[in-house]
Amino acid sequence: MMATSRRTPSTDADPTPGTPEYFEAHYNTRLRVPEFHAIQAHWAEASVEARHRQPRMRTLAYGDQPGETLDFFPAESADAPLFVFMHGGYWRALNKSDFSWVAPELVRQGVSVAVVDYALAPAHPIEGIVRQMLAAHAWMYRHADSLRIDRERIVTSGHSAGGHLTAMMIAARWPQWGNDLPQTLIHGGLAISGLFDLDPLSKAPFLAALGLTPQRVDMLSPAFMSPGSDARLITAVGGDESGEFKRQTALIAERWPDNVVRDVALPGLNHMTVCDGFAEPDSALMQAALELLQD
Repeated sequence: MMATSRRTPSTDADPTPGTPEYFEAHYNTRLRVPEFHAIQAHWAEASVEARHRQPRMRTLAYGDQPGETLDFFPAESADAPLFVFMHGGYWRALNKSDFSWVAPELVRQGVSVAVVDYALAPAHPIEGIVRQMLAAHAWMYRHADSLRIDRERIVTSGHSAGGHLTAMMIAARWPQWGNDLPQTLIHGGLAISGLFDLDPLSKAPFLAALGLTPQRVDMLSPAFMSPGSDARLITAVGGDESGEFKRQTALIAERWPDNVVRDVALPGLNHMTVCDGFAEPDSALMQAALELLQD
């Protein structure tokens, strides 16, 4: 992955742009979404139900370290495309079990789904989380035959911090990770409310424990890297999200014009409800996922 120069965000809003208070107000979801805890509780309940209704789901290890597991929801048919989902939580919260509800509708439409876990920051640095996601995708590619998936149609996705990881997977130079891996390992990506420029996060007080120094920001911001392949990337951001999240989405489109094919408009949705479309067969988010999987 190759980092390039970084630009300073400029957004007009209160508090004063560029201040710690500004970035706190724009990125602290607990402050911005009053239903934060209720939505998380709903995710957990819906995930328990989803696992109950998907008896063929298996928890598999993609590595030998704590947290290196994924929940695999297989489609009925062999050689199904694979949709990978990486959760958000600013790399420091939540886990795969909170997002099992993403899988059932995709499985119903003939798609196998892997909801991937990773060790959490700050005990585990973001660099290590990126390496875990590289290992997970490589493992799924190498085990495509036993998983009965089409290794030519692996689409990766994620929400918030998971959107950052989605872009990092597209920025990856896969043959450098393993000489048996193709540069086109990732067929496409769907980044939902992604974090592509980590500089603002380094200035938000609630994320101080991540220890995002300028050097680490440069190494970890996909918007300032060159993509590793021509994999198509679709972005999505809620209409009720902060100006900074909208700026992040516009930035990756500007920096990766040959990869970002479109942005999905999600009016009336906030940083939590932006994922709701995965449970709705006719939603714009679901249609974006299927577009990437079927082409």
